[in-house]
Amino acid sequence: MGERYSILMDILYRVSMWVAGLALLIMVAIIPVGIFARYVMNSALSWPEPVAIICMVTFTFVGAAVSYRAGSHIAVSMVTDRLSEPARKACSIVADLMLMAISLFILWYSSALCAELWEQPVAEFPLFTAGESYLPLPVGSAITLLFIIEKMLFGAQYHRQVVLLGSSS
Repeated sequence: MGERYSILMDILYRVSMWVAGLALLIMVAIIPVGIFARYVMNSALSWPEPVAIICMVTFTFVGAAVSYRAGSHIAVSMVTDRLSEPARKACSIVADLMLMAISLFILWYSSALCAELWEQPVAEFPLFTAGESYLPLPVGSAITLLFIIEKMLFGAQYHRQVVLLGSSS
């Protein structure tokens, strides 16, 4: 059961990494288009800013889940490094539980936000509604929750081949 769950999380990890990377790439490509149109062509485009914001939210929340599973998120370990092994494990469990609470909070309220704004159009970019533009928040939080559950049940997954892929260590 555990290995099947981890294999599913490997697939989700890889897809999430690609989604976050593509969102960052699109954002980096679109911002100069908006700048060029505004300052060189003297004709401001309305769509680059909302698309860049959607991409930023996507790579932030989905990328945070990827970072969590890979163990590459920001951590201040000055105190925990000096603790005994049982105390260090207890701190890790408390940290995971706190992150789970935060992820549940974001999932709950961002889902309500998406539902509330689902029909509201975005004036500058009519292909998306406001609710759709906030969809990366609950999706990224749900992915983070799945990775937290995996870590709490089966241990850290930093050693998995899919996580080590591209690692410099």
